[in-house]
Amino acid sequence: MKKETDPKTAVDRMRYTKNKFSSNMAILAILFNVFYFVNIYRSDVSNYYYNILIGGSIVFNLLYLLAAFLCSEEVKQYNERYCWVLLVLGIIQFIRIFIIPARAHSAYVVIANVERQVMYDKQFFTCIFYLVVSGVCAVLGALKGIKLSRTLKAYEATLGEEKRRD
Repeated sequence: MKKETDPKTAVDRMRYTKNKFSSNMAILAILFNVFYFVNIYRSDVSNYYYNILIGGSIVFNLLYLLAAFLCSEEVKQYNERYCWVLLVLGIIQFIRIFIIPARAHSAYVVIANVERQVMYDKQFFTCIFYLVVSGVCAVLGALKGIKLSRTLKAYEATLGEEKRRD
């Protein structure tokens, strides 16, 4: 059974422990982004994916992975600025649904005189699932990180006041 602790003690413990929840959520966001990345780039549908949009998407995915990993390390230390970056990264994941997956799902190519849909429903919904889960993980981690970092900052400010009174 878990012991009941004083809320002040729990906040004081934050000074010596890491924010594992937000960090783990950022890592999960990275993992589901990789699943999305692999799902899209393993597709070989004629020459549909050979364009500047995919090139930009590859560069964006690399930047996303780097930024999310940096956020995962910084939110461990209750750094509120990186929580906001993680929040933006999460929101971007929802926007990405309307870029490649939506366009590829509504596009058709002709292969050997047969018209074929670029992205069938199964792959489309799988891509959406990965992006949504990645976005939700990033947003949850960011919101929890913002709350905890503000709580810790407020507590540390009261510690500074107590020292001045002494």
